[in-house]
Amino acid sequence: MENKKYNPQIHHRRSIRLKGYDYSQRGAYFITICLQDRACLFGRVADGQMELNDAGKMIEKWWQKIPEKFPDIELGEYTVMPNHFHAVVLNRGVGADPRVRPCDTGDTSDGIVNLDAGENPTTFDGGTDMGGGTDIGGGTDIGGGTDIGRTHGSAPTNDNAGDILGEHVGSPLHKVVQWFKTMTTNEYIRGVKTLDWPRFNGKLWQRNYYEHIIRNETSYLTITNYIINNPAKWDTDKFYVNP
Repeated sequence: MENKKYNPQIHHRRSIRLKGYDYSQRGAYFITICLQDRACLFGRVADGQMELNDAGKMIEKWWQKIPEKFPDIELGEYTVMPNHFHAVVLNRGVGADPRVRPCDTGDTSDGIVNLDAGENPTTFDGGTDMGGGTDIGGGTDIGGGTDIGRTHGSAPTNDNAGDILGEHVGSPLHKVVQWFKTMTTNEYIRGVKTLDWPRFNGKLWQRNYYEHIIRNETSYLTITNYIINNPAKWDTDKFYVNP
C-alpha cells in the first residue's frame, strides 16, 4: 500500500475553536455540526417542517442522552436538519465555582472520551477530531449581531501550568461534541450495514464544529428563535442543498 506523503495544507488545517478558551467554565454555547460534503442524510424539509428519517431520529436520540453521560450539561433548543445540526448547550459546571478558572495547559488535543458499558467504539475515521478542519462556512448573520459561521470574543489564557485558582468540574464542550459524534457515527455505520441507510463519504461528520459563546439573554433568544425557525427557512439556509 502506498503511503501518503505529508501535506502541510492537509495536516495543518486551521482550527475554528476559540484558542486558549476554557471550554469547562460555565456558560451557554450555540453549536453547529455539519455532515461531510453536506450530504442530506437525516430527512427532508416539507412545508417548512423537518421530517426526520430513521437516521435523523437516531441523531436526536443520542443528543438527548448527553445529560446522562455529562450530568453538568443541560440541553437548550436544538434541531436536526437534513445535513446539519444546531443546538444550544448549557454547561452548569456541577460542583464548580463560577469564579474559578483552571489553568490553560496549552493542550488542544481531543484526548480520550471514556465510554460506558454498551458504548462500543467502532474503528473508523469518524470525524471526531476537532483539532483542525474543514471550514463549513464563512459567517451568516442570524440577527442581533450573532454569527453562526465563526467564533466570537476573546479567550482567557493562563500560561502558568501551576496557577490553578481552585477546583473545577465542568465538562469541556469539545468532549461533549466528540462523544456525540462518535456515538452517532457508530450507530449510523450499523444502519448502513443492517438497514440499508445511505453510505457516507469517508466520514459522517465534518472534522470541526462551529461554536458561538452566548453572552447575554438577547443573544440567547435570537439564537433560540433562529433554531426554531430553521426548517421554515431551509430554502435560504447557508447549508441548503437542492435534493
